[in-house]
Amino acid sequence: MAAASSGGPDPAGRRRDGLLGAAMAMAATLAIAGCATTGGDPRDPIEGFNRAVFAFNEGVDKALLKPVAKGYVAVLPQPARDGVGNFFGNIGDVFVSVNNLLQGKVTEAASDVGRVVVNSTVGIFGLFDVASRVGLEKHDEDFGQTFGRWGVGDGFYLVLPLLGPHNSRDAVGELFDLVTDPIGKMKRVDVRNSLVATRATSERAAILPADQLIDTAALDKYSYIRDAYLQRRRFKVYDGNPPREKDPDADYGNDNP
Repeated sequence: MAAASSGGPDPAGRRRDGLLGAAMAMAATLAIAGCATTGGDPRDPIEGFNRAVFAFNEGVDKALLKPVAKGYVAVLPQPARDGVGNFFGNIGDVFVSVNNLLQGKVTEAASDVGRVVVNSTVGIFGLFDVASRVGLEKHDEDFGQTFGRWGVGDGFYLVLPLLGPHNSRDAVGELFDLVTDPIGKMKRVDVRNSLVATRATSERAAILPADQLIDTAALDKYSYIRDAYLQRRRFKVYDGNPPREKDPDADYGNDNP
């Protein structure tokens, strides 16, 4: 994919921002409208809409994202791919530390800061994950999890164009993640677009091994991914020890995560 010139307009950035804005506006509109399209799962009251977006995302993945990720794996050896993943993971650790701090996990936040310092220096700008080797555990926190720890309920299940599975709480958290993303704020358009594309390719390549498992195990891929996503997010909000869930026929949208 050709990068835009650093001195000219930024059509890619405008398209990305427009897509995000449209997705978030659509989510808000659906929430206000009362989620008129009803499916069989009370957690997924707009299943018809979500399935349509899911089908769109699957088409884009099949036509573009997956082939590019496969080419990436074919061209780059595993150590190089690990280095790319470590580089972006090091940037992410900055915001992991912020979210740990917002959740009151001071020790974990301090450890995250230590990871960034070690990996940015000894690890050569994060290309090597030296911090894990010296006992600084890698954490995974985001604004959606922070909102969940603050008591914000899951809301309803929502599939966003290109951004994939969310619940309404995590969709708002995703917006915060995108707004604070330092790569998205880079002034050099060509560098920014290249980094965004590389990060997306690296993340898609990392989950290629799961594709065959999902295709083999899932009678209904949409439902399989939805249930796995909701279970995983609940697990992460409660750091692996979630309380017992209420009856799924209860008012799920008002239930705490």
